[in-house]
Amino acid sequence: MSAQKKSKLPLKAYSTKAVSAVMAGAMIFSGASAVFADTAATTAATTTTQSVGIFSDVKTGFWAEKHIYKLASQGIVVGNNGLFRPGDSVTQQEAVLMALRFMKLQDKVDTSSAVALPTDFKVSNYYKDYVVLAFQQGLLDKTSEMSPDNLKTSWGERKASREWIAELLIRALGKSADATVAASKPTGFADDSKVSANKRGYINVAVDLKLANGLDGNRFDPQGAVTRAQLATFFSRAEAHNTVEYDNTASGTISQLADGKLSVYNNGKTSTYTLGASTAYYTSASESRINLSDIQPYTRVTVIGATYNAAYVEVTDPTQQVESLSGSFAMVAPGNKLWLKSATGFTEYYYDETTTFVDANGTSIEPASLVADSIVTFQRETYSGSHKVVKVQVTSGVVNKTTTGTIQSIDLTGKSITFKNAAGTVETFKWEDGTSLFTYQASVLQPTELKTGSAVKYTVKENVIRSVEVTEGIERTVQGVLTELTSSTVVYKKTDGTREVKLLATKPAIVIPNMNSPVADDLIADTVGGDKIQLTLNSSDQVIKIEVLSRQIDQFSGATVIDYNSKTQLLTVMDTDKKAHVVQLDEKTKLLIEGALPNLANIGTKLIENRKVNVKAIGQRALSLEIVTKYEGTLAAVNTSSRTIVLKLNDGQTLTMPYPQLIDLFGKTSSTLSDVPVGSNVTASMTTGQDIIAVLKVKTALQVEAATVNAGTNRLSVKWNGGTSEINTAVLPITNEAGESIKLTAVKSGDFLNVTFDGSTPLAIQLVKLTTGQISSVDAAANNLVVKEYAGAAQSFAVSGGVRIIRDGATTTALSNLTTSDRVEIRKDTDGATVIRVLPQLTRSFSRYDSTTSSLVTKRANLNDKYQFTLASNVYIHQGDTTLSVQSLKENDNIIMYFNNDIVVEIVKQ
Repeated sequence: MSAQKKSKLPLKAYSTKAVSAVMAGAMIFSGASAVFADTAATTAATTTTQSVGIFSDVKTGFWAEKHIYKLASQGIVVGNNGLFRPGDSVTQQEAVLMALRFMKLQDKVDTSSAVALPTDFKVSNYYKDYVVLAFQQGLLDKTSEMSPDNLKTSWGERKASREWIAELLIRALGKSADATVAASKPTGFADDSKVSANKRGYINVAVDLKLANGLDGNRFDPQGAVTRAQLATFFSRAEAHNTVEYDNTASGTISQLADGKLSVYNNGKTSTYTLGASTAYYTSASESRINLSDIQPYTRVTVIGATYNAAYVEVTDPTQQVESLSGSFAMVAPGNKLWLKSATGFTEYYYDETTTFVDANGTSIEPASLVADSIVTFQRETYSGSHKVVKVQVTSGVVNKTTTGTIQSIDLTGKSITFKNAAGTVETFKWEDGTSLFTYQASVLQPTELKTGSAVKYTVKENVIRSVEVTEGIERTVQGVLTELTSSTVVYKKTDGTREVKLLATKPAIVIPNMNSPVADDLIADTVGGDKIQLTLNSSDQVIKIEVLSRQIDQFSGATVIDYNSKTQLLTVMDTDKKAHVVQLDEKTKLLIEGALPNLANIGTKLIENRKVNVKAIGQRALSLEIVTKYEGTLAAVNTSSRTIVLKLNDGQTLTMPYPQLIDLFGKTSSTLSDVPVGSNVTASMTTGQDIIAVLKVKTALQVEAATVNAGTNRLSVKWNGGTSEINTAVLPITNEAGESIKLTAVKSGDFLNVTFDGSTPLAIQLVKLTTGQISSVDAAANNLVVKEYAGAAQSFAVSGGVRIIRDGATTTALSNLTTSDRVEIRKDTDGATVIRVLPQLTRSFSRYDSTTSSLVTKRANLNDKYQFTLASNVYIHQGDTTLSVQSLKENDNIIMYFNNDIVVEIVKQ
């Protein structure tokens, strides 16, 4: 019989088969097949009564979780033995049954007798009745489906393709006419040429309705197989365009939400649902779950659940359907009536037993406790037409209370503080100087020391703040004069003359104006002339930062010794401006000389005439004395005519010196002064006579890549754009990005390192943090992007310091050049710029996995194709959000591989 004759055969009944045979046929399908098909009467009770949330293979956060649970709650999809198998492919006959359920047509099937289909049009027995119904309802096109090409293999058990599902969806929505209009338009996808001509219109409409999206590389993959999770998502999204009303689905406004119950009002009818531990909550604007606490009364929702037990709740409009009005309260009248005063008398409002009444503090009260002439705010619902009052709050009156909350803002001019109390209410009160007390851990605070965000306990009497106790502070600052400094404490004198002692946190930051990388020893502690400082305190009241605001000292850098009297310990020096100064040394003077530890007894032998020294003094008392062997600062200027340079020292002073004898710059031999840019950080090592720079060492920070690591010999070989170098790390500090000390064993080949150099001598090594994963979002306007790491966490990156994007060897500087399909490796460069390296990718057909070499073998399009690839030990293999094992990949599977240094770090199954 010709194919043409077969296609014209009527769809008629034939001899009835035993129901048990149909059941048996359904049971022999793979377990996955039952997800979209009722399996048998014996399992119906367990599959159809499964509550939402019980699919053990659909984990919280799974990308299609919302859509699977929604359709499961409506009975459009059902589980089998507690499993959904979201990653399995869907057959055409399964998709037909799901579409009929979506259209609420499954009950129209005639299961009392079997049906005849063309001999070569093969469908499993269980599905034949449904396929016939689909043809009868126009869900399937007989000419297309029964074409000769479609009869070469089993039609029913064939995997449903993405373009075939697009047609099924649009037909299920009754929008075939729209597809006919759009049939001649290109889809806009890169693989538009692969789209079947008779499917192009359906794809266009599906995309326009936002039912289907493209894949990586702007592809639609029209012949790609559709998974169960994808199909559930397609039909779930399609419900927004469907006019079918499902029996266990209700939409409306939440009229009451309390005590584990949710009531929905719609067109004069109220339905109440019980909420349970398995109830799933979502919003129409997001794929992620929300909590019950995120749902507010009087918002619009869709609720799905049989026998009034809610399985699925979706907020469709988060705007509360209420209006607010305020006025002067008059009285509570009989019959649940409230009266407000108006210009012409009284205005009447209605309430019922569900109406809440609260005072100005948000505490529940009884209607009878409302006081005449109080200012009150009513909230009235606007969804039912009755305008019932749902909430009454007293907004003014005398407030006396003690409560907890957080500081929202502080108005120092108006002397008021805005709090957010424990109930979530924002309220503002004033304080009075002299009577209001502010404290933190027994210390009295000034209002200027209070910080927004701090947790507090506050007392209000007669509407005035009487006390505020900071119970869990955030960072705050205090100021004073530094008088003592130890390894664990700092002592300062406050403006009122009292002394305060604070504990130092681990590694507090030191900030001194005009000084690079200052340390604690650079601070001046003195009861008379100590630094005026600002201390930043953490929530534990420990000092995390010391900043010098001003200094009272005299500093003479590069001063020349005129005379030193060892008996009187008077030192006469001449500064660089040829002015003489006399200072006196004592036992508290800090004496410094490179390579020696002088004291007052032997320092005199060093202080010979014309010796260069650095002196810090308060009045005539010398705080520190350093014999100059080197100067540290920046190169401020170069005068080629006089062959002199100007150094701006770390203490802010300047020195003019002759050209240095040698230049020491890492990575460059035979350096000259022209190789040193003005503004470079330098160290000038002086000759014995102290008037000539023997070596000008240029301080640099370079980002290098670890080539080899030998922890046994403390040797590290690194690569950089100028070549390779070997570093002896035995005495070098090695830290991570957080500044914590690490061992050389924590560094591995391929890691990036920031190395600081003093000339050609390395000073410190810092391991650079690398983040690798897929870009989740890019906001070029805000200079921000989010990357989902392969480990699963999402990291946000602000790139205000500049960005360099490296793709296929080319570098660009615009975030707009990135897409959410890119896989990237991100790190910070030494200059603060964000370096983003886009990982290369290859699309291949899978062949096999070689476990002996941990490599993956793909099929070759030609003999020149590379076909064997090394896998990373933690390679991420997935389809959508479903993680796969390499053993689950099958021959001819289409895969995309992403590489990091020629190692496969991610495989996406198409």
